[in-house]
Amino acid sequence: MRFPSREEAGQELAVRLLEWASSGDLANVTVVALPRGGVPVGAEIARVLSVPLDVLVVRRIGAPGSPEVGIGAVAGDDPPVFDRTGLRALDLSEDELGAEVARARVEVHRRAAVYRHGRSAPDNHGHSVVVVDDGLATGITARAALRQLRRSGPLRLTLAVPVCPPRTAAALRDEADDVVALHQPERLRSVGEWYDDFHQISDQEVLDTLREPRAAGRSPR
Repeated sequence: MRFPSREEAGQELAVRLLEWASSGDLANVTVVALPRGGVPVGAEIARVLSVPLDVLVVRRIGAPGSPEVGIGAVAGDDPPVFDRTGLRALDLSEDELGAEVARARVEVHRRAAVYRHGRSAPDNHGHSVVVVDDGLATGITARAALRQLRRSGPLRLTLAVPVCPPRTAAALRDEADDVVALHQPERLRSVGEWYDDFHQISDQEVLDTLREPRAAGRSPR
């Protein structure tokens, strides 16, 4: 099964989350999407649940000379999170990745400044947070996001994605209180293969979505 678009994947995921949400207080829930691909998915979930939408910028760290090979991720000024198996396979150490980490962090701050436009992040302490992406392979970016959000003291931290391998979902249960994944194929060559329309989301599309009424969050810190 393939999703026609990220929006339709978000609608399907929202239906699954409605059961989860029925047992809680939706006034205390925020959907946090990982830009860029997670934003249209998260926007649909926020619309269906009638809860605020926010974003958390996470940047993948690529291998030296092969930036398309993700071996780590960084969120804000937090320490980078690395895929230990990937490092061993490439015979790399964390110390050798300083330049890649620095480049990733610069891009994180650039995108955060663009998307937030001076707006502070909402206070998640004591609230439930649903972290959303359009799909996961290794889950390294989601792990970085969950670790940063956990430090903000949420009441409950849920990861929700349309598709990810079962081993990734299982590994991320160490970071999230709940992991909701519509499809868990044993073999996932790429997230894009699960979508008919998997176009690259632009910064402008993210901004347009965040300007919609449902993106108005709680009082900032």
